[in-house]
Amino acid sequence: MELPVPELRVSIADTLLARWPELHSGWFTAEIRAVTHGAEIAHELERAANELAERETLETIAAHPVIAATRALYRACGKDPSRYRPAAEQLRRRAVRGLGPRPVAPLVDLVNLASLRTGLSMSACDLDSIQGNIAWGIGQPDEPYEAIGRGPMNIAGLPVWRDDLGAFASPTSDSVRTCVRPPTTRVLVLIHGPAIPELLHDTLRHLAQDLEHYTEPLQVRFGVV
Repeated sequence: MELPVPELRVSIADTLLARWPELHSGWFTAEIRAVTHGAEIAHELERAANELAERETLETIAAHPVIAATRALYRACGKDPSRYRPAAEQLRRRAVRGLGPRPVAPLVDLVNLASLRTGLSMSACDLDSIQGNIAWGIGQPDEPYEAIGRGPMNIAGLPVWRDDLGAFASPTSDSVRTCVRPPTTRVLVLIHGPAIPELLHDTLRHLAQDLEHYTEPLQVRFGVV
């Protein structure tokens, strides 16, 4: 029996808007029936990384307008972006060093591909692991967060997404609790601004097109807050 993708209420907390009043974010939910071109997605990701490595250096990455804005958001919230780099910056640095990004899983690879193309840090989450509505806010001291591949991470002063169970995603690293695994069929993608709404809408539309090309998506919903 197929269950409908739940409708989420997505918001940005006043505490975060007080630091960045013009902040916007994008979100995307979909049910994925089948991934039919996993190898092709991995090839596209490798090609995008190689092309980026040919035109970028470690010195130019942080100057990318979207990455620079994300780093400024970190500083506005009280976090050092050179210690807790945004994911898009991490991806580009790995590409320039010839280290990837390595394929993880088709859904995650599509998100990483969109991130490489735009400079936007993005999270791919298992929608069924999320409870209640979600809001983007600022991490608090001693707030628990188990990051993928990093273990317990200090999210104090870091922009983070929360549901009824607590923080589950950030522009630096997603959480173990909501990570995409092989059984995942319903996905939530979050685009961590700051970015103008037009860029967020364009990125979401392109992501929807990629899902349509490489998978069999059902019940796609997306929007900008």
